[in-house]
Amino acid sequence: MQKSIILLFLFLAVWFPRAFSQENDSTNFSIYYSSPAKYTIADVQVSGIKYLDKSVLIQLSGLQVGNEIEVPGEGVTNAIKKLWQQGLFSDVKVTATKIVKDQIWFDIYLQERPRLADVNFMGVSKSEKDDITEKVLLLKGSQLTDNQVINAERIIKNIFLEKGFLNTEVNIVQRDDTTQNNSLILDIYVDKKTKVKVNEIFISGNKEISYFILERAMKKTNTRTLRNTFKTKKFLQEEFKKDKKLLIDKYNEKGYRDAIIVRDSIYQVNVGRKDKPRVNIDLELEEGNKYYFGDIKWVGNTIYPSDYLSNVLGIKKGDVFNQKILDKRLFDNDEGLNNLYLDKGYLFFTLDPIEINVNNDSIDYEMRISEGKQATINEVRIVGNTKTHEHVARRELYTFPGDLFSKSNLMRSYRELAQLGHFDPEAINPDVQPHPENGTVDIEYQLQEKANDQIELSGGWGAGMFVGSIGLKFANFSVRNIFNKEAWRPLPTGDGQTLGLRFQTSGKYYRTISLSFIEPWLGGKKPNSFSLSLSHSRTNYSANKYYQSYNPYGSSGYGYNPYGYGGGGYSGYGGGYGGGYGYDSYGYGGYGGYPQYQYNYDSESSNEDNDQIWETTALALGYGYRLKYPDDYFTMYHEVSYEHYNLRNMGSYFYFMADSTGQVNGTFNNFSFKTVIGRSSVDNPLYSRNGSSFSLALKLTPPYSLFTNKDYSTMQNNEKYKWIEYHKWVFKGQLYNPLSKNTNLVLRTAFEMGFLGYYNKYLLSPFERFIVGGSGMSGYNLYGADYVALRGYKDFSLSPNNGSNMYSKFTVEMRYPITLKPSATIYALAFLEAGNTGMTFQNYVPFKLNRSAGVGVRIFLPMFGLMGIDYGYGFDEIPNNAGANGSQFHFVIGQQF
Repeated sequence: MQKSIILLFLFLAVWFPRAFSQENDSTNFSIYYSSPAKYTIADVQVSGIKYLDKSVLIQLSGLQVGNEIEVPGEGVTNAIKKLWQQGLFSDVKVTATKIVKDQIWFDIYLQERPRLADVNFMGVSKSEKDDITEKVLLLKGSQLTDNQVINAERIIKNIFLEKGFLNTEVNIVQRDDTTQNNSLILDIYVDKKTKVKVNEIFISGNKEISYFILERAMKKTNTRTLRNTFKTKKFLQEEFKKDKKLLIDKYNEKGYRDAIIVRDSIYQVNVGRKDKPRVNIDLELEEGNKYYFGDIKWVGNTIYPSDYLSNVLGIKKGDVFNQKILDKRLFDNDEGLNNLYLDKGYLFFTLDPIEINVNNDSIDYEMRISEGKQATINEVRIVGNTKTHEHVARRELYTFPGDLFSKSNLMRSYRELAQLGHFDPEAINPDVQPHPENGTVDIEYQLQEKANDQIELSGGWGAGMFVGSIGLKFANFSVRNIFNKEAWRPLPTGDGQTLGLRFQTSGKYYRTISLSFIEPWLGGKKPNSFSLSLSHSRTNYSANKYYQSYNPYGSSGYGYNPYGYGGGGYSGYGGGYGGGYGYDSYGYGGYGGYPQYQYNYDSESSNEDNDQIWETTALALGYGYRLKYPDDYFTMYHEVSYEHYNLRNMGSYFYFMADSTGQVNGTFNNFSFKTVIGRSSVDNPLYSRNGSSFSLALKLTPPYSLFTNKDYSTMQNNEKYKWIEYHKWVFKGQLYNPLSKNTNLVLRTAFEMGFLGYYNKYLLSPFERFIVGGSGMSGYNLYGADYVALRGYKDFSLSPNNGSNMYSKFTVEMRYPITLKPSATIYALAFLEAGNTGMTFQNYVPFKLNRSAGVGVRIFLPMFGLMGIDYGYGFDEIPNNAGANGSQFHFVIGQQF
């Protein structure tokens, strides 16, 4: 009995501590799915992560401290699902680490996905790599998921699919980065294969519109046929989508507005070489019915009557339905009916064309108009003019505070700002800011200054001499700030005035100096221009050891016409009458000469008393202004000029002026008045897209011979030509028409005609004639002859040595821009040209033309002006001038008409 009691006590001594210990050991527990229990969450820990925020992950799991949870149960399962759904982890575990009574402790173990250490591309160019990187967005340091890898492969294939690579293969290899833990490097291998081209396009279901018209409607998806020789035949997925829409648009234009593409399929075919795959395209169409316009009613219009709006719309009942034409007639920027209201100030005007009835094949429309209130201009702001003073830009505007808004005035203001030449025409932005709440509108003209001062520093060797030139043109000068020291940066600028200086010399043989000045707003209140030009030149032909066919058409200088009538101003006389057209009318000359004669002089042994010397001094004053009638695109320009010629021993060219010794000696004077009426609506002076320009110029001298009773038939030449008399007429015109939707491809058509007349048949002026052929640039221009370009023929080859009395010229030119940036304007051109000359009406046949064709390029650099080179081919031979036609290259400096 005693033994039993002792054993019982020993058993209790051993069992009770163990039993007590097990009850308080919270880490030693079992959880059975067959008997779930409810607990309160005491704590949640996150382990295994390095970069992510633990508190955020706990919130995402839904396991919040204090919440009651059933274990096992959906609470833990949902927490795991939520974390998996983030796509950030390769392993997710939720473990109960401790249980005390009804409280439970959780640990969430997360294994982060590897991070992207680097991406390597193989088989692509740098630009293609940049394109892929931008679109795929594989960011270094970010976690890499399987979905990202799959998307990267898909996007890369689509990138090259859009470029015509239909068979592109992409292989993405993942490898561990040995320099970083849990990091991967992606090696992306791209095999683009060969671009796929279109072989054939098969169209079915077209009954009313021919295959040829439909195939031509697709602009970028072209078959391998002769008519598509110069078109791309690559298959591009995005372009194919656009072309399918163009095909349906073609049906819509013909009235088939229900036309649809029922099915399209693209499949590769084995045609030709295996390394140049091709595809066929099948298109199945359903044309639907042809529709016509029915009744068109106007609702809400009070300003214009319905009949007037219908006439402006130009669509009648029974016309074939064309959605494109309807939209253009209603909303086009140039031709839209909405412009009627915008020009009257109805800026808040709205027009909704509502289709109200479809009766068989007719569609009735109701044009619902909400005219709104007229908008009054509140503020007109000018920004971006960092160099040009604001008043220079503001005085060109046609929009004023307090006036009703007018779209026409807005666009006219844009044109005038572009014509100034101080701002980049492509960057001018009239920003219209309407305020419907108070019926006003603000207009902000956003400008970008461009450099338009020019410098000429050149030298050349020819005819046995060196000729050096230096010229400066300051196109935004400010006279009023000459004495303001602070304005000299480095010159006083900002008032829009033009100051030109030029000096050219070849030593003893030739030298000229010229000065010109233009004030476009004389007095500052009206666009009345004032111009002044002064020049002096001296040529000693005997001082040159060699020269060909003494060419009296000497050096170029400045000639400016503020209205762009071609020429204007006498500057020695380069650029005088033939020197330029439009915005930049400063024409610089090169060399000229006639190869008929050869003279040899030794400058070392020449005696100046016997030298052949020509001196010219010229002065011109001009005044121009705008007209109000017939419209304010018309301008008038007047000019008074005086030229004084001093000739010694000059007889070999002006043989009919020579005295008994065969020489021309003496002084001759040319006092003339010139008036020009013109109209110009050209939008951009450097690269014109729209508008036209016409001018009629008359230059005349007093009819001295009519005021005297002298017999000019027997008069000595020195006295006869003491005061030169003539009347000269020049008519010019040009049109610009855009041929492409973006208005970049431009057709320029131009014509010009000139006639030099006399008051007395015995007093034929040796000056002011027309010299036609070549580039239109003179070599040494000593007096006011008009140099007329006719490409494809040698310089001056279409006129006699002393010039022609009349001429005609016609030009058709296609232009396309290469770049229109402020730093450089470059465009290519192709031309057809024709012209003719004559001395009298009896032997002048205006339409018996010398024809030519060719190509060229123009480059405008703000510092140096407009330059260009043309290649022309003259088709017609010139009598008594072998080799004057055929292949010719022409170098052009300055804007030419």
